Amino acid sequence: MSASVAGPQPLPKPSLEERLKEFDSVPLFMKSLPEEETDDPTIAALQALVHEGTPDEVAKNFKEQGNDYFKGKRYREALGFYTQGIDAKPTDVAVQEALLCNRAACNLELMHEENNGSVLRDCSKAITLNPKCSKAFYRSALALVALERAEEALDCCDRCLAFDPVNKGVQTVRLRAQQLKSDLEKKEKDKQEKLQKAKEAKYKLNLAFRERNLIVIPNKAGSQNPYEPHFDPEDPTDSTLIIPVFFLYPQYATSDVITEFVEDTPFAAHLSNMFPPQAPPPQWDSRGEYVDGQLVIYAMTQRKRLLKVGRKMTLRDVCTAAKAKDGEPKDGLELKDGCLTFAVLPKGDVEKKWIEEYKSTRDA
Repeated sequence: MSASVAGPQPLPKPSLEERLKEFDSVPLFMKSLPEEETDDPTIAALQALVHEGTPDEVAKNFKEQGNDYFKGKRYREALGFYTQGIDAKPTDVAVQEALLCNRAACNLELMHEENNGSVLRDCSKAITLNPKCSKAFYRSALALVALERAEEALDCCDRCLAFDPVNKGVQTVRLRAQQLKSDLEKKEKDKQEKLQKAKEAKYKLNLAFRERNLIVIPNKAGSQNPYEPHFDPEDPTDSTLIIPVFFLYPQYATSDVITEFVEDTPFAAHLSNMFPPQAPPPQWDSRGEYVDGQLVIYAMTQRKRLLKVGRKMTLRDVCTAAKAKDGEPKDGLELKDGCLTFAVLPKGDVEKKWIEEYKSTRDA
């Protein structure tokens, strides 16, 4: 345990930042004077001095202070002085123009989106005062480029170059605006091509659904399915569908999902892979009944018909079998939220009981 030292202790030394901050309370070193009235005679005298003279003289004084801060890259303080100069309501058009352009320069340096709007407003006022104010056109063009308004930026540059053709700054901004226009046009073209391709792909997919008697049932709350039907990328004819499929196990109220069921694959291929005879049963299969060779699959159509799926049948075969007979109402398999659903049951009593319950519920 360290021994305590008796007596007065030295005060901690203030940091450089704290020392500089202390100067802000000293009238002669203040960055800006308070606008409200004060009882401090020194501050009151400085306030009166700053606002002493004609509006033009006061505005020029604020402009010069703003220029000093701008040179020191203290743009926010400079902006405050230029604003005070504008608020002094000078009558000299040149002073008004300079204050507006300088405040626009500060806002450009501060580089926030809302500042670009202020730049455009100040430059517009400056151009109203002087239609040949190159600085206002230049800074407007910079703000427009930052806002990705390429056409307006080009127009702004062209209007300036019409009376100031050798302005290097405006010429440079025009090149940037032209490049921006090209980039935006390419981006829009790519976007439209992507949308068109997506539209064509959706049409082609819906056509494939109709050909396979699949009835699309979208999720009203929006799709919750991370998987979706699509064409097999390995099929050069681009005509084979891959569809997510749910295998329901009704007696255990559980299920599996086959995320990519290729439509020309027989159901037996999936059953032998999921329930091989030599493998231990799934955790939920308490009776060990789910074994390949002892299972049966059923499909349910939209009109509640039950279709028994043979082991050698493919998904495409079942889709064909689900079609309504001539003269009967439309029927087919329901593609709910992008998935098809099949019931998988053990052969025998469980199967018979489930069929009876299904028909009873359907007929009711």
